[in-house]
Amino acid sequence: MNILLLGSGGREHAMVEAIGRSTDRHVLFVAPGNAATARFNVSLDLDDHQEILTFCESERIDLVVVGPEAPLVAGLADDLKACGVACFGPSGAASQLEGSKAFTREFASRHGIPGPRSAKFTDVEQAVAWLDEVGKPVVVKADGLAAGKGVVVPEDRVETERAIFEMLSGEALGEAGTTIVLEERMEGEELSLIGFCDGATVKALPPAQDHKRVGEGDMGPNTGGMGAFAPVPGITATQVLEFTTSFLQRAVDGMATEGTPYVGMLYAGLMLTPDGPRLIEYNCRFGDPEAQVLLALLDSDLVEVMMACVEGRLDDIELHTKGGMAATVVVAANGYPGQPLKGIPIPDVDVGSAQLLHAGTTLDKDGNLVSAGGRVLNVVATGPDLASALDGAYNVVDQLTGDDSGFFARTDIGWRHLPRNAYEDAGVSLSAGAATTARIAASVKSTHDERVVAGLGSFGGVFDVSAFAGLDQPLLVATTDGVGTKTVLAEQLDRWEGCGADIVNHGINDVLVQGAKPLFFLDTVASATLEPEIVGRVVDGMAEACRNNGCVLLGGETAEMPDVLTAGSVDIAGTLVGVVERPKLLPRPGIAPGHVLVGMASSGLHTNGYSLARKVVAELDLNSPLPGGGGDSIGDALLAVHRSYLAPLARALEEELVDGLAHITGGGLIDNLPRILPDGCGADIDPNSWELPPLFKFLISRAGLNTFDALNILNCGIGMVVVVAPDRLSDLQEAIAEETWVIGAVTEGAGVKIDGAAAS
Repeated sequence: MNILLLGSGGREHAMVEAIGRSTDRHVLFVAPGNAATARFNVSLDLDDHQEILTFCESERIDLVVVGPEAPLVAGLADDLKACGVACFGPSGAASQLEGSKAFTREFASRHGIPGPRSAKFTDVEQAVAWLDEVGKPVVVKADGLAAGKGVVVPEDRVETERAIFEMLSGEALGEAGTTIVLEERMEGEELSLIGFCDGATVKALPPAQDHKRVGEGDMGPNTGGMGAFAPVPGITATQVLEFTTSFLQRAVDGMATEGTPYVGMLYAGLMLTPDGPRLIEYNCRFGDPEAQVLLALLDSDLVEVMMACVEGRLDDIELHTKGGMAATVVVAANGYPGQPLKGIPIPDVDVGSAQLLHAGTTLDKDGNLVSAGGRVLNVVATGPDLASALDGAYNVVDQLTGDDSGFFARTDIGWRHLPRNAYEDAGVSLSAGAATTARIAASVKSTHDERVVAGLGSFGGVFDVSAFAGLDQPLLVATTDGVGTKTVLAEQLDRWEGCGADIVNHGINDVLVQGAKPLFFLDTVASATLEPEIVGRVVDGMAEACRNNGCVLLGGETAEMPDVLTAGSVDIAGTLVGVVERPKLLPRPGIAPGHVLVGMASSGLHTNGYSLARKVVAELDLNSPLPGGGGDSIGDALLAVHRSYLAPLARALEEELVDGLAHITGGGLIDNLPRILPDGCGADIDPNSWELPPLFKFLISRAGLNTFDALNILNCGIGMVVVVAPDRLSDLQEAIAEETWVIGAVTEGAGVKIDGAAAS
């Protein structure tokens, strides 16, 4: 038999391999194919049906197998049939199940196939009015084919309206998006159910699960698919039969009733919602990368099954699959799904028992194998269970990816059901990592505005620098720090949100001392074992602090390090970047002896001194009242959030009343004040010029600290010191709308003296 296979991706390479396992010998042609199918490749334009028909006639093709959807939607199967050439693929009319989202929803409604509430639109105002009517999150879909880019799952109302406008205007997807379908968003686990169809009978393959998003934990933009596995654990044979009947057989019966018999592969994307399975979409061909795993499990002759479909005798064929499981991991080029790098050399690797399927590959002018697309390779492996199949695949993937390779892959394929053994053996839970990412996504997104081009889910945060293009001489100021052992008390009292706010405000204060306003924050949260709820609460606190200070939480990192951190411990750190005009950079050069030091109140220990504090309170009940604390407990006082001085100092900075700022952190007043003073200048501090807050009286008394040690370890109630010229003192204090204290002055010499005596 002479067979022509159309397509060039990993799906088509998998079909080539399956056809090669046929019990009969076949003459195979592949158009256009890729580097791995080179010996079968012929040059044909898939949009030129006449060219394909002419080739079929000249080469006496018995069967055409169509891999991609576009030729089917364009009616290639009809043209082939009219010329007497058998085609494994549905007619143009039947292919509307994929070619038009609006058609599919209307068809599903006519034939009782369960799905979400939906409506189609060509007008922006009507679409937005429907959003108000539904009052729930929606998915925005282009009605036509959009090469896998026609579905937007917006995070909020702004993104939803933007997607509607960009599609309907033709700006995003051209003609494909000028009709859209809005669908009520469904929640649950996704399945891919794919079956062979002959116009009346359906024979389903095992359910598979694809991973569409580019990032770990199913975050980031949609792709054509980053990996898949089959069958899906926990889905019983009874359920598979029910799904097949409700979503595949019902569709085939409906097509037959409407006079457009469906022949070929029918793909139903399903969402297992709390209210039962619902249809996400139909595709009129094998999925990619689902085909790679399903064909690895197929134990029947693929050519025999396809011919049975074409000849209307599928009911006479037994469809057999192997036991065990199959998994595939996609190796993609850096830049995917945006603008992937091309021409990346593909090294030789030891595939072992796995299979290396090509997708976006070609040979360069010297005959070397290089990348030619976004999804470059599929590594497929089988095993008795999901863990062993994934291990087999990742043994090859790890040889292809890395910092300098030009390629990347998701490391968490299959995370919902069974993470990779290597991670489990090391005590790392990929499912917890994915759940953590999902948990924090909304908090991070809530801080974003038009300045953020790409954030969580991307490999790097992207911030639009035109946000400060109006500045004449902008300088970026960056700082990195951590919360420290305050997290130990947070764990004891189960109060995590404050720690997230602590690190953001700490960073804001650190750039503020140079006159900078915050732009964005990047965090790192590490723990021995990831607890999504705890990490989520920390990030909630970060997000709130960012919103309160007008900056964005651009992204971050969660890390699980069982061999580094002790059980229960959490390390919280972050980097904050701000901007300042060069002429407003602090400290100003005019600071000199006689300048006044003005203290601003701290809210507590802030993020320093906790090693001492924890020793002091080690034997105490943290829920007991703090002496003199006005009803606050000891724990309340110790975990008070590190305050931000951005708002209180805004007017003073705007009026240029401030000559210098010192954020009082580790090292207290003794170590921090000299950091902003010019050579030849020191400071004289009067510790009696402000009253110690109750927490500091309590800690100093119980620890038996002298004045110097107290001022060198703790902030003692002064969280920020403002340096001001004496003739502008009253203006400064008026500009700061809270109580402040003159706590000392700049003097000649070096270092800090306490009330005239050297601090040593």
